[in-house]
Amino acid sequence: MAKKTTKTIQKSRPGLTPESRENQLISLAIDLAEKQLREGSASSQVISHFLKLGSTNNMLEKQILEKQTALLTAKTDALKSGKVIEELYSNALAAMRKYSGNNSNTP
Repeated sequence: MAKKTTKTIQKSRPGLTPESRENQLISLAIDLAEKQLREGSASSQVISHFLKLGSTNNMLEKQILEKQTALLTAKTDALKSGKVIEELYSNALAAMRKYSGNNSNTP
């Protein structure tokens, strides 16, 4: 007689936000894919998916996306910094006009 193994299924409560719920489902799907790969029962689509993830092209694309994200962050910071500097110059010019006795708001 074959020995039956009982495996407890861990139930966790659903995520409170759509993002956390999505992350939970992704985690479950990855766990299932890993199980299938280990048991040799994975479909060709699952195998192809993980082979593509490990490819050199995919890794390069991931690096490019990371660099593009960093570049966009730097550009955003530069724009914000430029606005702050513009405001500082404007305030400095207004103060100089005030000290020179010219109180008009015209540049």
